[in-house]
Amino acid sequence: MTIPAQGTAAAGAAALADPAFWTRPPTERLAVFAGLRALDGPVFVDEGRGRGHWALVRHADVQEASRLPKVFASAPGVTTPEPARWVRALFGDSMVNLDGPDHARLRRIVQRAFTPRLLAEAERDIDAVAARIVDDMLERRPDEFVAAVASRLPLEVICNMMGIPERYRPEIADRVNHASEHIGVERGLAARLRIPGRGLRALARMQRMVAGIGRERRRNPGDDLISALVRAELPGSGAAGAEGDGRGLGARQLGAFFSLLMVAGVETTRNALTHGLTLLTDHPDQRELWRGDFDRYADGAVDEIIRHSTPIIQFRRTVRAEHLLGGRTFLPGEKVVLYYASANRDEAVFGPDPDAFDITRDPNPHLGFGGGGPHYCLGAHLARQEMRALFRELLTRPRDLRATGLPDLAGSSFDNRVRSLKFTFTP
Repeated sequence: MTIPAQGTAAAGAAALADPAFWTRPPTERLAVFAGLRALDGPVFVDEGRGRGHWALVRHADVQEASRLPKVFASAPGVTTPEPARWVRALFGDSMVNLDGPDHARLRRIVQRAFTPRLLAEAERDIDAVAARIVDDMLERRPDEFVAAVASRLPLEVICNMMGIPERYRPEIADRVNHASEHIGVERGLAARLRIPGRGLRALARMQRMVAGIGRERRRNPGDDLISALVRAELPGSGAAGAEGDGRGLGARQLGAFFSLLMVAGVETTRNALTHGLTLLTDHPDQRELWRGDFDRYADGAVDEIIRHSTPIIQFRRTVRAEHLLGGRTFLPGEKVVLYYASANRDEAVFGPDPDAFDITRDPNPHLGFGGGGPHYCLGAHLARQEMRALFRELLTRPRDLRATGLPDLAGSSFDNRVRSLKFTFTP
């Protein structure tokens, strides 16, 4: 689909507000974003019912807004629609929806919990889990990649790192799928009444489960991440375990962090891995280049897969202070949306052919993990390690590994989710 030069702003803004737009082929959506980037400044997207947002589609604008949290705030929520107050009260505020001291405190606790020893053990575990998954793949010969391969790696690695007992893991995997299945997808009235409740029930059960594990680890700590999170101590803190006291995560905080880690960490890595297989199938020259010297090209290949697929399409922000950005003055109370999927194809940064897939691209300042600032993805290193480990196994052990069809995309405006992908290989 090509948008004519005249009327590009109106057509592009209308497209972003249309749920059907997000079910169109990726090439058509990218063409709309290219037209919006060519305009003089951000366009307003009318969401109806008196709501709307300004679309930030250029790399420089998305990056600047990301690094000014006092101006472009994450609270009350980064998703569309924003979480209702009663949902936040019941489940607690996710770190991704917080700003200022509240966000800084939670992030410090989490960063302190990721000790060098824990990270070193996680990296060893990633290699072992990736090898085991490919062992199973070679033995069982599955023909669907998401369930058999891509979903397993991040789920198993995070559960191992958190110290989740094996008996809970099948239910957690099911709850993650239910909780995230319809994020950013417009539905009919009946589904709107039914599906969100099911998703919230999935989150509630998952949070109750991890809260119980957290209580047990307070009494009997281990070497896992949950033990570190619930027993973390910060200078000048009060009694351990209380909500918001500066020491350890309380039950709701632990549940909110676990939900964020499972949904964001599992979903985004799963999707990047699946899109990666599609890209390597569509570009056999790049696949052979990487396979011929894996370590030389691994970092560049992983970053190019993340740039090209952009697992998180967009995040929302609320303007807190007047600010000039991209040729427009934003006012307090206005909403903006950071379209990472557009910023990662910006011709001003990625050259005249930003849609090209090139594992040797250097530099590659993609915004697949955010645009910097205090909300830069905490799991970026972990995700990169997981992708490196799995693709090492996939490119060196089976032969003729390739996708055999198009990815079944979920049609979401929030994440570039793949439901399934058929594939084949020769053991």
